[in-house]
Amino acid sequence: MIGEIVDAVGLALKEAFGNNYKVYTEETGKGMDAPCFFVFCSAPRNTRISNQKYFRSNTFCIQYIPSTVNIRAECNEVIERLFECLEYIKVDSFLLRGRKMESEIKDGVLYFFLNYDFFVYKKEETEAMGTLTRSIEVKGQVNDGCKEKNCGE
Repeated sequence: MIGEIVDAVGLALKEAFGNNYKVYTEETGKGMDAPCFFVFCSAPRNTRISNQKYFRSNTFCIQYIPSTVNIRAECNEVIERLFECLEYIKVDSFLLRGRKMESEIKDGVLYFFLNYDFFVYKKEETEAMGTLTRSIEVKGQVNDGCKEKNCGE
């Protein structure tokens, strides 16, 4: 699921910023072309709520490398656009809402953090029980579960 969320974030960034901004999801080993984004899940968590219910909390970091010398002004503009375009992303056939959005600019790079959290229900595979036979007594007569007429006689 984390991979699908990364892809959905990348798609949302492409739609909001266009083709002039590269979006990376893996480190390339060589320099990145500015302006660009680097998207990754920095802290996934899985918390058991009950037998089959889990809460998944996924903190994502989107790094933005600006292209101008006016780093703060460019980053501030990008922050506003990120708040807008990442509030809802489409993953498969449903929407995920981005929460806990915050940002900081450090060493000329914008770091934008947000969470995409959701519940997961796990269905455990179980083996069917065997056959259950029951016998009940009604007004002095024994019924052993037979459905045919006069089967107890």
